Amino acid sequence: MSEKKLNGTVIVTYRCNARCSMCNRYKAPSKPEEEISLDTIKKLPKMYFTNITGGEPFIRTDLKDIVRELYKKSERIVISTNGFFTDRIIDLCKEFPQVGIRISIEGLEQTNNEIRGLQDGFNRGYTTLKKLREMGMKDVGFGMTVQDKNAPDLVPLYELSNEMGMEFATATLHNSFYFVENKNIIHDRPMVAKNFEDLVNELLASKSPKKWFRAYFNHGLINYIYGQKRLLPCDMAFDTFFIDPYGDVMPCNGTKDKEVMGNLNTQSWDELWNSPQAEAVRNKVRKCDRQCWMIGSVSPAMHKYIWVPMWWVIRHKAKFWTKKKYSMYENKIVRDYRDGKVTKEQLDKCSTCDLNCVVNDGLSEASREQLKNKTGEEIVDADIAEQLKK
Repeated sequence: MSEKKLNGTVIVTYRCNARCSMCNRYKAPSKPEEEISLDTIKKLPKMYFTNITGGEPFIRTDLKDIVRELYKKSERIVISTNGFFTDRIIDLCKEFPQVGIRISIEGLEQTNNEIRGLQDGFNRGYTTLKKLREMGMKDVGFGMTVQDKNAPDLVPLYELSNEMGMEFATATLHNSFYFVENKNIIHDRPMVAKNFEDLVNELLASKSPKKWFRAYFNHGLINYIYGQKRLLPCDMAFDTFFIDPYGDVMPCNGTKDKEVMGNLNTQSWDELWNSPQAEAVRNKVRKCDRQCWMIGSVSPAMHKYIWVPMWWVIRHKAKFWTKKKYSMYENKIVRDYRDGKVTKEQLDKCSTCDLNCVVNDGLSEASREQLKNKTGEEIVDADIAEQLKK
């Protein structure tokens, strides 16, 4: 019997040089000495897909070593980055031309720079993407977290990615320990949903089956921002996992508090994955009511329950042939809000936004200790400055 391959996300660092308005991770960095080692990465299971993320993964100067080791474990690797460290990204891609690169760009130039708080961030990211394409890199693209401020830029940014022949990934606001945030919420749901609707129709109008299924994912984002039950089951911790910079294995990055199945620094994979502690976390996942709709959990579910998105795609492509486009009002909750049957306050209560909860940052004691005398921004800025001297 062949070994079951999993879907994994490796959070190599919590250090980040961006200052995103929807994520406070930059205020709570990990301590470099504690970050996941090659010895721990060697203990990971076989994977059919691995996402490397952070923080900002390219802050790690040994990222090439990590990728090299992960390719012994994984069929496909995609790195999520803000694109700031252009030289490091290009250098890595020269050795691993098959790797995927997703650069977070939150809209056109002014909007992106305001949201991400990186000086000249749009041009840095855009320049990096262009250079990767000039190198012949195929698996490159944009990643956008859609919110009130940047929703009008959604289709224009998709069109830009299309012109460049690049992938275009979307998300929306979530709250969790990973983002060190609990106040994220969409305020003007109809406006944001209308922009998602426009994108869904652009994707359905394309000749790419991959984009048709992405249309379904974006349909799910409308459902999510209205606080409804997710369209597909969540199987995180069953066939998908996250591992953080401290070697803690978790079901996902969407929980309010960090849920730990075990620690790979001190355990073998089989011992960890089959432990009572891991099963206890799976029981929590079965009862989870957060209704997240992030690509890390949805993509595996779309493959596992393929008939659900496939039937949606078939129905909506058939509509296109009769000149009928997708409408956000296919979602009953969107109609109910339009018709005054549900209020904004009621929808807000369905979100994970909680202004009164204490934010759990998921840091170790040593990482938290370093924040007593310096801010996270000061720590990371000094770290990068020291790196650039070498």
